[in-house]
Amino acid sequence: MLEVLLVFVGSLATTHSKAIHKLDVPSFDWPVAAFPRLQYPLEEFTRENALEEARCLEQVEDLIDKWRQKGKPVAGIVVEPIQAEGGDNHASPVFFRGLRKITRTHGCSFHVDEVQTGGGATGKFWAHEHWDMDDPADIVSFSKKLQTGGYYHKDELQADKPYRIFNTWMGDPSKNLLLAEVLNVIHRENLLEQVTRSGKALLNGLYQLQAQYPGMLSRARGQGTFCAVDIRDDATRDSILLKTRDKGVILGGCGDRSIRFRPALVFKEYHVQILLNILNDVLANIK
Repeated sequence: MLEVLLVFVGSLATTHSKAIHKLDVPSFDWPVAAFPRLQYPLEEFTRENALEEARCLEQVEDLIDKWRQKGKPVAGIVVEPIQAEGGDNHASPVFFRGLRKITRTHGCSFHVDEVQTGGGATGKFWAHEHWDMDDPADIVSFSKKLQTGGYYHKDELQADKPYRIFNTWMGDPSKNLLLAEVLNVIHRENLLEQVTRSGKALLNGLYQLQAQYPGMLSRARGQGTFCAVDIRDDATRDSILLKTRDKGVILGGCGDRSIRFRPALVFKEYHVQILLNILNDVLANIK
């Protein structure tokens, strides 16, 4: 029971989603470094974004040094390829390569959290494939779209005793059979290529809406169909989410004022146009 509680508290200590998730729950005192806050479109702010990523990498290394001096060495770094709940924040492959280099320098494990990004939504099955690295991670965790919660890791991180890492549903054969068929469909129907095409259409459509409603929308961004856009304030964001839902489109909020798009892998270009038309209708009627 104690190990289950520690895993639970550990998971909550690493999440920075919604405050209600951790209400009245104790949390570990772990160091938290800033994730880059990039400016968009990326090609117009290359210098500013490079400086921001360098600042965040410097902060990571500084925290590792400070905690070592306190006698609490950092065992590992956990990062999402796209910081999802925090507002769909992106970073460049250069940033993640720098982060990986820091973990090697300081002997920390590098845990890439692909719970939201894994499964093909970015146009590659794993979002960390976009980094083009030979050794991108020591541990990769996944869930949601992959039918079950799980992880894979390097051999040297194998637990030294059975059942040290355990929950009721890990290794459920029925979920593995479902996942096997999902993977077959992804490959047979070339869905990653479809995601890339649809994602390009969706992002271009968001750019157009952003230009049409400059006081309403900003910072359109995405990789594959894993897209998001910022709204002028959280009240307007929440109003848009309700109005699009009433028109048959379910979108999600993240961060302080972002709307995120998470369509299925079978989402096609004509679906993109339906979505954009509905979103345009809603935005046209927002005061």
